[in-house]
Amino acid sequence: MTRPRLIMLSLGGTITMVPQESGGIAPRLGAAELVASVPALAEVAEIEAESPARLPSPSLTPEHLVAVAARIGQAFAAGVDGAVVIQGTDTIEESAFLLDLLVGGDKPVVMTGAMRGADAPGADGPANLLAAARVAVGEEARGLGTLAVLNYDIHAARFVQKTHTTLPSAFASPMLGPIGAVAEGRARFFARVRRLPTYSAEAGPPPPVALVRWAMGDDGRLLAALPGLGYAGAVIEGMGAGHVPADAAEAVGELARRMPVVLASRSAAGPVFTGTYGYPGGEIDLIRRGAIPAGLLSGLKARLLLGLALRGGAGRAAAEAAFIPYQ
Repeated sequence: MTRPRLIMLSLGGTITMVPQESGGIAPRLGAAELVASVPALAEVAEIEAESPARLPSPSLTPEHLVAVAARIGQAFAAGVDGAVVIQGTDTIEESAFLLDLLVGGDKPVVMTGAMRGADAPGADGPANLLAAARVAVGEEARGLGTLAVLNYDIHAARFVQKTHTTLPSAFASPMLGPIGAVAEGRARFFARVRRLPTYSAEAGPPPPVALVRWAMGDDGRLLAALPGLGYAGAVIEGMGAGHVPADAAEAVGELARRMPVVLASRSAAGPVFTGTYGYPGGEIDLIRRGAIPAGLLSGLKARLLLGLALRGGAGRAAAEAAFIPYQ
């Protein structure tokens, strides 16, 4: 039988890191070296290995992921059956969501990485890479958008979060849980998520969007500076279901008059409310002042969606439309 065709794109991260003379580990290995280190991959698919970057994931930018999305689109158009994107775990939840927004169609896109360096005892990279490849070539993964596969768990991009700094089980999806797992060498799915609207990678990277997390006693004085710093929009991670102190509500409203402002929650899970709390600074008050509710998205992911919606100089109407599917 003809093996499926799979493209593997490595951006760097812990999975590619080995010790350096100056101390610590740093990205060194490329996609071809990673593939060669896992001989079982040859039984899974015919693999094209490319290394667009060799960076720790805190240095990745949306521009990198837009380029990756475009490359995946080209590969799919040329007959490739699935894609695996390899990167550091610090920003996997953001990268996965960007690719979920930018790669349309039914072919699987799977992100993976590692919590331990390539030379560490019990390195988890090889197992994660093999599991990701098995998911990416499976028929059951079609139509689910971008997935994150780590520690044998399969997560949907819009829900996955990094929840621990060191454990191999660092990734969770607090609102849903993993939608599947890799067991006995194949992907097993427990749930399916509906695909939501996608955006063109050809339109380029998003403009800068600020992310502000609210804390007790913050009066919002930072918000007035955001328009002058070149931001096209802002996401506010409010307290609880989407709240700020009463004396900060006017600052939120003033910013919303100057740029699109999205209201998310700093909580780990749960939707932003839209119609329960009516006190000054509650979500009803902030929405009346112009804030756009983020729905079920975290602040990190709301920031990425807002940026894509605002490309090309689009404004509030485009931002509002972008968040409707997530309510």
